[in-house]
Amino acid sequence: MQTIRWLSGFVAAALATAALSSVFQTQYNLTRIAALDQPMPFTLRLVTMMQDLLHFAPTYAIIVAAGFLIAFAVAGSLSAVFPRQRGWLYPAAGFVAVLSALLIMSAMLPVTAISAARSGLGMFFLSLFGAVGAWLHASITAR
Repeated sequence: MQTIRWLSGFVAAALATAALSSVFQTQYNLTRIAALDQPMPFTLRLVTMMQDLLHFAPTYAIIVAAGFLIAFAVAGSLSAVFPRQRGWLYPAAGFVAVLSALLIMSAMLPVTAISAARSGLGMFFLSLFGAVGAWLHASITAR
């Protein structure tokens, strides 16, 4: 039962992080396009958001999940030693996992893979969504 709870928390964390990040990434990009005096009707924002949820989010969820495997192992080990700190260890680990993934992609790829990560604010929000996902995992797996 504990394994099922851990797996469901892990999947929920990766999917929540990917979905929040995808919606943010879409709206961030469309807002930047709108700033160039291009029309940006609500329906276009909605359709583009749905396309990104279908096509960008699954790939991003895999990247996030890879980072979460390491982050949750570290957070779990630290939580065993410091059980009262579990509530912030997992979100901190999720934040660092996403930030690390973004920085690694930035260093390895010739262009920024996720355009919202070009700015410090965008990188912060994407990492923050990693913290939210990790918090969800910690909540689901709490004893």
